[in-house]
Amino acid sequence: MSTLDDLFARLQAATTPAEIEALQEGIWQIWLMTGHPLLDKHLEAGMRAMAAGDYTLAIQEFTVLVEASPEYAEGWNKRATAYYLRGEYRASLDDVRQTLRLEPRHFGALSGRATMLLHLGDIAGSLRTLQRLERLCPNWPGLQNRLRDLRDQLDETGW
Repeated sequence: MSTLDDLFARLQAATTPAEIEALQEGIWQIWLMTGHPLLDKHLEAGMRAMAAGDYTLAIQEFTVLVEASPEYAEGWNKRATAYYLRGEYRASLDDVRQTLRLEPRHFGALSGRATMLLHLGDIAGSLRTLQRLERLCPNWPGLQNRLRDLRDQLDETGW
């Protein structure tokens, strides 16, 4: 079993917030490795730009990354995040779709997708997405409350 698969198996069984956070951190460390020094520079530049609030520059850097390495899921996820922060939910959702195609267990992409779908009024889609996250980590902090809230909203709308 690969290190990533092992971390995900442990994440599924994790019960405490500290344990979940430590496992997530280990997964992120693996996801943030592009495997190429030049791509690392674009990833780092994009992350710095995003942290500084320059989402246009971040999107440019992440676009170089996804064009150079279209099979690198985290490149798509980072660009999705920058689009999200710029309020471009449709573009973000397109990149999240690519992220999840490449890494179906990407909890960051799943959480972001659920949030955007809810903003767009797709309560059922948000619930389905969070149910995927629940299969990865049933004890994710706050997840059960989010699921309950969405189910209640669907009940109120007659779904």
